[in-house]
Amino acid sequence: MSKHITTIEEYLSSLSDERKAAMIQIQQSIQKYIDTDFEAGIAYGMITYCIPHSKYPKGYHCNPEQALPYMSIASQKSHIAIYHMGLYASPELMKWFVDSYAKSNAPKLDMGKSCIRFKKTDNIPFELIGELAGKLSADEWIALYEKAFRSKA
Repeated sequence: MSKHITTIEEYLSSLSDERKAAMIQIQQSIQKYIDTDFEAGIAYGMITYCIPHSKYPKGYHCNPEQALPYMSIASQKSHIAIYHMGLYASPELMKWFVDSYAKSNAPKLDMGKSCIRFKKTDNIPFELIGELAGKLSADEWIALYEKAFRSKA
């Protein structure tokens, strides 16, 4: 994705119709469940849900000038990726997601430490992604982040 994109609208308009429709549906699912303290915007070249500095002034330990990231969605060359920092930080959340995914009708899970990849837009379990977004409140994410990442920074 081009670095000159600064808004979600610009990001979405740069996608093919199929990818754009899937990304909008993912966004809608996330917005249905996510804590209202998270803000959506463009960060790291992706649509990213962050905790703003007004709520968490320390920012992201890798770059304190950036808001604390929680979840991102991106249209990559060969797949749509969903990045969820909580999966990396919480074994309990990871277990919940893997178990819930196995119960869905989606194909085999293609996942890294915090990245879930979907090569076909028809295979995205939109409601489950929304539920995942809502599993942690902003305050819970801050506490988990402080425990998992800040202590190492």
